[in-house]
Amino acid sequence: MKIKNIILAAVAVLFAVSASAQTQKFAHVDSQKLIAQLDEFKQAQAKLEAESSKISEQMQSMQQELQAKYNDYVSKADSLPDVVRQVKEQELQEMQQRMQVMGKAADQSLQQTQAKLLQPIFNKVQEAIDAVGKENGFIYIFDLSSQVVLFHSEQSTDAEPLVLAKIAAMPKN
Repeated sequence: MKIKNIILAAVAVLFAVSASAQTQKFAHVDSQKLIAQLDEFKQAQAKLEAESSKISEQMQSMQQELQAKYNDYVSKADSLPDVVRQVKEQELQEMQQRMQVMGKAADQSLQQTQAKLLQPIFNKVQEAIDAVGKENGFIYIFDLSSQVVLFHSEQSTDAEPLVLAKIAAMPKN
């Protein structure tokens, strides 16, 4: 009789655990794919590319100027007095240093611009994912674009269409 009760209790526990596991809902999105579809992201990318191109043109112009001054120096170096040659060498070194400083400043500026343009987009996507998760009773929404998820079953809901619809319904900034 005791064994029968223990078996019945074990079956009841297994049934309860199984029923509880079946009610848990999981979903997934590919956040990189989702973000790449947004018009705001495409506009931000275009702004970043334009800024990068402008900086690249300036750096290229400075490089050409440096190269021209260097070529001029090399062609005349043997005929220049020592004092003039040293001044020209110093000028070339200073110009090279200015280019390095400008390159670092340009990189920092691009990174700041990128953060300023993309952070509101990331926030908007996260807000939409949070809302979809709450509205649909998902316990977890996994990001397939990260390397964290090693497996997802077909039973996992693709929340991307829900998130895109939620973003579309949000007020435009």
